[in-house]
Amino acid sequence: MKKFTLLLVTMLLVVFAAACGGTETANTDEATGSETAEAKTITLTHKLGEAKVEVNPKNVVVFDFGMLDSLDKLGVEVLGVPQANVPSYLSKYEDAKYENVGSLKEPDFEKIAEIDPGLIIISGRQAEQYEELSKIAPTLYIETDAANYMESFKGNMDLLAQIFDKQAEVDAEIAKIEEVVASLNEKATATGATGLIVLANEGNISAYGSKSRFGIIHDVFGLIPADENIEVSTHGQSVSFEYIVEMDPDYLFVIDRDSAVGDGAAAKELIENELVKKTKAYENDNIVYLNPDFWYLSGGGLISVGEMANEIEAGLK
Repeated sequence: MKKFTLLLVTMLLVVFAAACGGTETANTDEATGSETAEAKTITLTHKLGEAKVEVNPKNVVVFDFGMLDSLDKLGVEVLGVPQANVPSYLSKYEDAKYENVGSLKEPDFEKIAEIDPGLIIISGRQAEQYEELSKIAPTLYIETDAANYMESFKGNMDLLAQIFDKQAEVDAEIAKIEEVVASLNEKATATGATGLIVLANEGNISAYGSKSRFGIIHDVFGLIPADENIEVSTHGQSVSFEYIVEMDPDYLFVIDRDSAVGDGAAAKELIENELVKKTKAYENDNIVYLNPDFWYLSGGGLISVGEMANEIEAGLK
C-alpha cells in the first residue's frame, strides 16, 4: 500500500512538473517571438539616394536644426546633435544627456559610429559627407526647395510622419501653420507693401529675393519684392547701401548671421547708417530684425516656420 501511494505521488509530481515546464516554454517562446519579430522597414528615396529605415528607429542623430525642432515638437527623442551653434530655443540639446556629434560642417564620424544610430538626418551643410555617413547608418538627406517652399516643407514633414509613425500629429501641426500663413498672406497682400531682405555678415550685406532661401517672405507670406531681379544664390547677391537707398523698400528685413554663429550682433549698427536712414523703411520704423535662430539656423521646421510667419506679421503695420 505504501509503495502504491509513493508511486502515485511520484506520478503526480512528474505530471505537475511537466505542466509547469510546458507553461514556461510557451512563455519563453512567446517572448522570444516578440523580441525577434522583424521590425517594419520603409525605404525612403531622397536627392542623394535611398535610405532603408526601421519605423521608430533608435539612437537618432540629427544635423539639421529644422528637423530637430520638428522632432522636438512631435515628442520624438534623439540622441546625437551637433552642439555648436544650437539655436537658443533648442538649447536643451546642449545638455550632456545628448551626444555631441561634431559641428554642422564637420561631423564627428568616430562618435557617430560609437552611438550606432538607427538613422542619421542631414541637410545641405552635410551633403558632402553623405557617402561617409551612409556607411555608418541609414542616412536621410532633407532639403527645402525655396522655389516651392510650403509643398517641400510639408513633404519633409510627411517623411518624418512615416519614419516615426506620427501622421496625425504632423497633419495637425501643418494645419495650424497653414492657418497662420493664410492670415499673414491676407494681411501682407492688403498692405501692398514692398520688402527687401538682407543678410548682414562680417560688415557686408547681401540681398535675397523671390525663390531664394528667405524668399518665403515674398512667395508665401505675400510681401511684394522691392527688386524683382535679385540673383538667386545660397549666399545672396552682394549689394551696397546705395542699392538699399535705390530700392527704397517699405520694409527692410534684416538677418544677422554674425549673431547666429556667435560672432556678436552688429547688424543694427551696420544697417542703420546715414544712407539707409534716407529710406522709407527707416523713416517709418519698418526695419525688422529677424531672429537668426529661425531664419538662418533652423528654417523648415514645425516650430521655425510658424515663428517665421509670426515675426513677419508682428513687423507689419
